[in-house]
Amino acid sequence: MVHRYGKVRLFSYGVVAVVVAVVAYVGPGLYRSAMTIHELLTENKELKQAISNLTDEDQIGYAKVLSQQNEDGRLRTTIRFVETARDDKTRVVLQKECIIEGDVIHFDALIVKFEDQMVMDGKARALYVWRRIYGETMTPQNGTLIEEPGMEPKRYYGLLKALPLEHQRLFWTSIWDLANDPERLRGHGIKAIYGNVVYNKFRPGLIYVFKINPVGHLFLEVVPDM
Repeated sequence: MVHRYGKVRLFSYGVVAVVVAVVAYVGPGLYRSAMTIHELLTENKELKQAISNLTDEDQIGYAKVLSQQNEDGRLRTTIRFVETARDDKTRVVLQKECIIEGDVIHFDALIVKFEDQMVMDGKARALYVWRRIYGETMTPQNGTLIEEPGMEPKRYYGLLKALPLEHQRLFWTSIWDLANDPERLRGHGIKAIYGNVVYNKFRPGLIYVFKINPVGHLFLEVVPDM
């Protein structure tokens, strides 16, 4: 016959054993979820390999006017924004249509520029993340979101596939936090993180082609819509 105190003590031991077992089972997952962006960039070989394999970017998408008309004395421009795949400039990975008041339209992106030694061939490379589209009479925060904040950008789908999902999310949600920490930027092989806004006066019959050069400069080229 077991004394009531003995039952309580046995029950307590059982609870402790279960807790220890659970912690042992999910421990690595808990560690990963608590990892910082600094630890990820410093310790994760798969991330460094993905960055080192970045290919040179050039044409990354385009925008065009679908309609432009005056309504109640106000000019409104409807545009289609298209982002193309890294490996195929004819394949669309993201598409947005929005109406902007006026004809001067801004496109806002976050640029992450890596040091030369971070990429396999020793040449400069940059990542970019589209943020929003807005007109000159609007405040940026009222613009149209292009990518969902913190989510993997469509153009870089699969770039970090060798990483656990939580590490992929950590990279895309936290990379912006490094922008004002120059010492750690250099320690992680990142030359700079900054915003880049390009804009133009949009007219029908033209294609506005977005390009980014290896050093992370985002710019527009205008060509006829054939």
